[in-house]
Amino acid sequence: MNKASQRLWRTSPLLYIALVVAVLFSVYPFYYMVVIATRSLDQINDVPPPFTPAGEFGANFGRVLDNPAANFLTGLLNSVIVSAVVTVSVVITGSLAGFAFAKLRFRGRNALLLTIIVTMMIPTQLGLIPLWGMIQDFGWYDTLLAVTVPFLVSAFGVFMMRQYAIQAISDELIEAGRVDGASTFRIFWNIVLPALRPAAAVLGLLTFMETWNSYLWPYAVLTPENPTLQVSLAFLSYAYYTDYSQVFAATAIGTVPLVIVFILFGRQIIGGIMEGAVKS
Repeated sequence: MNKASQRLWRTSPLLYIALVVAVLFSVYPFYYMVVIATRSLDQINDVPPPFTPAGEFGANFGRVLDNPAANFLTGLLNSVIVSAVVTVSVVITGSLAGFAFAKLRFRGRNALLLTIIVTMMIPTQLGLIPLWGMIQDFGWYDTLLAVTVPFLVSAFGVFMMRQYAIQAISDELIEAGRVDGASTFRIFWNIVLPALRPAAAVLGLLTFMETWNSYLWPYAVLTPENPTLQVSLAFLSYAYYTDYSQVFAATAIGTVPLVIVFILFGRQIIGGIMEGAVKS
């Protein structure tokens, strides 16, 4: 290891302190969510407020399941289905379209790419009313199709995968595959897709989180009898009374799938970063 590398690996104590402070600020909201979820409503209102978990989580979550207005289990299952389907679709379509725009030559390529980029500039809220009318015409109101089909393709996903494919895949590698007699799909499956794996992991993580946390559109097209998780959580709060121990218990359970997905995709992201560092 040369002197330049040694200087890079030296870390100031101030950097460790800054990292510890950043971690504490990031973790504290989740920790306090667990504290509230494991306390009774009377204990939450104590002065000073509690800062350690207790043993009321089972009772609090039991009241969530008994709440007929929330339909929590239905909302949780619906969110898992919708988020998984949308994530898989966005990653697949984004990878295919990104590869096509980055490495294939066809008429109208630039015009199509420009159209996709322009759609990213239009605020989502402007399309809610027309999209709601289409959902009514299709007969999809209060079905999972209403919160799944409109989001199966992402303009951001296409653009992101296209930018990554330009840098990660060389034209020589594509030509080598063609010389060996591989079809376009074979080249995509065996050469392009493995190279796009780090970007696909990032896109999958972002898409799952965005879909999981989506509230406005599901609230507009779903009823309390068939909600997603965020809509279900909204019905745990009442106009004049909110049981925060119940709300935070449900939120804690609703956070678990996000943590699992982050762990799975995070390993792919870190692996791709380390692979790129070794190659460089």
